[in-house]
Amino acid sequence: MFSVIFPGQGSQLVGMGKEFFEKYNIVKELFNEADDVLGFSISKIILEGPKDELDLTINTQPAIFLISYSIFNVIKKEFNIDLNKAKYFAGHSLGEYSALSAAGYLDFSTTIKLLRIRGDAMQSAVPKGKGGMLAVLGSTIEKIENILKQNQKNFTAEIANDNSEGQIVLSGNNEDLKKLIEILKLNKIKNIKLPVSAPFHCKLMNNATLIMKKEIDKVNFKNADNKLISNVTAIEVQNNQDLKQLLIDQIESRVRWRESVIKMIDEGVNHFIEIGPGKVLSGLIKRINKDVKINSINNESDIKDLNI
Repeated sequence: MFSVIFPGQGSQLVGMGKEFFEKYNIVKELFNEADDVLGFSISKIILEGPKDELDLTINTQPAIFLISYSIFNVIKKEFNIDLNKAKYFAGHSLGEYSALSAAGYLDFSTTIKLLRIRGDAMQSAVPKGKGGMLAVLGSTIEKIENILKQNQKNFTAEIANDNSEGQIVLSGNNEDLKKLIEILKLNKIKNIKLPVSAPFHCKLMNNATLIMKKEIDKVNFKNADNKLISNVTAIEVQNNQDLKQLLIDQIESRVRWRESVIKMIDEGVNHFIEIGPGKVLSGLIKRINKDVKINSINNESDIKDLNI
């Protein structure tokens, strides 16, 4: 039993998807549609760079979705592999939008437009240089929650991503994160300041939530049979109306990736197929459970190795 999963921000690379773009008309058509919908050449940024431009959240989010969705369609339509047999679809943060679209709940043009707006809203929610994110390695979620609780009068930081065993990401104001770093040092907990422009998945994203609520409220989600696991709840989404609120909540909520993977495994999933640039989610899943099978699909030879 397998699940199809999609990566989030941080997996981007100049030239990603180039092999598929050059070989398959279906991918060229998606790239052209993306350029038309967005009103500028996201294709050029993806295929040629510069990296600084691709790394802007406003560009990264639609770009990673475009690559993930393109590869998904090549697998289905060019290789005739039925990915709709998946037990679940899921994605990490923006990857949840890729999952929604691939699973049939949102059409391509609506999804890419939403992600352009989402990227802009998240990038501009907090003045540049004011907020940031911190990766904490080798600790447990319980220990980090305790540290935050014990120090809540001294500083405010929130768990943004519960990624895997021993990898947790926190968000907050940079001044608060400095105080947190000192506490982590005292507790001999390893941490790394991440090279991001904003503190995602915390209350500081409230302006982005307000913008996305207006946009998501306009969207009509389609009916689909594929099952989704939500970032916010780490359980199966029950209906379309829930989807709207979950996507709105997702902006400020913790990404419960570790719990989501455990839930899928508990429900019988023993094979994960990561579709999109990089192998970030595959690495996280290996840390959560060494026994499950994982395929990362980045190029054509990866598809040829896929056996479901």
